[in-house]
Amino acid sequence: MTSSTSSLDEDPNACVAAGDSRLRRGGSLKFFYGPMDCGKSTLALQMDYNHARQGRRGLVLTTIDRAGPGRLSTRIGLGKEAVDVSADLDIRGLVRQRWQQGIRVDYLICDEASFYTVAQIEQLADLVDTSDVDVYAFGLATDFRTSLFPAAQRLFELADEVTRVQVEVLCWCGRPGLLNARVVNGGIAREGDQVVIGDTSSSDSADSADSSGQDLTEQDVRYQVLCRRHHRVGDLGPTARQEGQLRLV
Repeated sequence: MTSSTSSLDEDPNACVAAGDSRLRRGGSLKFFYGPMDCGKSTLALQMDYNHARQGRRGLVLTTIDRAGPGRLSTRIGLGKEAVDVSADLDIRGLVRQRWQQGIRVDYLICDEASFYTVAQIEQLADLVDTSDVDVYAFGLATDFRTSLFPAAQRLFELADEVTRVQVEVLCWCGRPGLLNARVVNGGIAREGDQVVIGDTSSSDSADSADSSGQDLTEQDVRYQVLCRRHHRVGDLGPTARQEGQLRLV
């Protein structure tokens, strides 16, 4: 095993598959989900750190991050450079390209995975099954209508392990916050594009856009975590807007 690994390291054209994963148990696909502000991106960075410090090499991927393309950021100030996942990115091809360059890829950290395409989720599963790459995906489960995101649904169907992030997020009433409400001009929206990025600071001049890039700056769009009861009845609580509301990423 040692001589084989050494020959791969010396050959820049060698296709280096998933490091030590195959020697242990093969790869796995794990999905960590939860509502806004439950610490998914923070957990993603911690997972990357834990694997990297043991000598494993991975790629960090994200999309629609609050810090803009090419960076995974968190609400508590942590961040790291990341591969931006556009809708036409072939993740399997990206990893294979790294292998062709002689770069090991043992694992993938996939933040905001609910905004990936279903085809990209299939690519992640292929990397696990055919190349023993470990994949750790993080994201929302449902949209503002409480419907599953297509990518999240596929992750629920394919993942070896599914874990709800345990950091408790509260509704304004004190109950556990389970659902993400889209608030447009002060009221809960029940219809619209599945993905609309809205700034949820206290500024009234926040920029926002729908999934096609349409300018929505004339509307006040933000997101708020609610319990099931208050999401269903559309009750945003005694204070309709508070400082520090967070954006849906």
